[in-house]
Amino acid sequence: MMAENPYSPVRDAGHAPPVRSRDDRRRPACRRPGWQSVPMRSLLCAAGAAGILWSASMVPAAADEPDGFTISDHRITESSGLAASRAHPGIYWTHNDSNDGPYLYAVDARSGRTVARITLRGIGSPRDVEAISVGPDGNLYVGDIGDNLGGSWDHVWIYRLPEPKTLRDATVTATQFTVKYADGPRDAEALMVHPKTGRVYIASKKQDGGGALYAGPQHLTAGATNTFRKVAPIDLWVTDGAFSPDGTRLVLRSYFGARIYRWQNDRPKDLGSVGVPVQQQGESVTFTPDGRTLMYGSEGESSEVKPVGLSDGQLPDSVKDDPANGDGANGRDGKGGSGTGDMDPSFVKGAMVLAVATALVVGVRRLLRRR
Repeated sequence: MMAENPYSPVRDAGHAPPVRSRDDRRRPACRRPGWQSVPMRSLLCAAGAAGILWSASMVPAAADEPDGFTISDHRITESSGLAASRAHPGIYWTHNDSNDGPYLYAVDARSGRTVARITLRGIGSPRDVEAISVGPDGNLYVGDIGDNLGGSWDHVWIYRLPEPKTLRDATVTATQFTVKYADGPRDAEALMVHPKTGRVYIASKKQDGGGALYAGPQHLTAGATNTFRKVAPIDLWVTDGAFSPDGTRLVLRSYFGARIYRWQNDRPKDLGSVGVPVQQQGESVTFTPDGRTLMYGSEGESSEVKPVGLSDGQLPDSVKDDPANGDGANGRDGKGGSGTGDMDPSFVKGAMVLAVATALVVGVRRLLRRR
């Protein structure tokens, strides 16, 4: 049983988010003394406009898409899991990979600053913490499920603790669950708790016959072994995953790609690839609380968390049924094709516009030489 009040406050770590500002954008000056040719003026104006379009295309500009943020805490160098808080809007939970203590960090997306560090008590020494998820019971679930030895550990652990009501540094008593796989040891980095049923799922990496999605028992039991059983093959080198807030979509990411699934009858139905940003080492993903956007995280000091909006069939059912959703598009969407989904759509758009701008500038220079 969990302690009635498991929190031991240490100190207040709150920080006020800084005020953001944006530089004014200037329009290209299309009139200069000595210009005699209308075609040349038109070409240069077009080139300048194309340059502005290229700059804009490289930045997520949708009003309803959240901004990304940079994790500024120097203690977080191997952010390996990411979960949007249910209790605190704008807060994301993360943690380091191995070689760290039993710590969770609450990061404010508005500033990138850590507003609380939670120390887990009563779990021993973590081995390879890889994932974090928020359950419908208001608890945080932490997956100590990695296996740097290539799947040779005969058991792994899941830690469960209540999500803090107040964001401040504290020590929290957690419940530890022992996990084994029905078909033998696996190396895994993705743990997801279904937001409606509360069942815990783990996605293993693609190794020795392929990756797979495993389902835990209906309820985890402390003091006994919880056996996870294979429910579906996953042809992806999974580094993290997440359920949408309404439980109708599942996303699984790898280092360079991601796929999204419809969750139906407790099984994933592949809907295709979804866009991912270019990152140093793509390790984590979570849905925003409204279900419209995926937030992708990476390892490394001062790592960035980047948004990719969903559209059309990728959107969770609750969002698609929302009359305010319109045509289902959400700015910089994550629409994918049959590939791996490893190219940021804004990057492709920016490259195309840059090519047009370059061609226009070359044409102008040739006209000037002829004069």
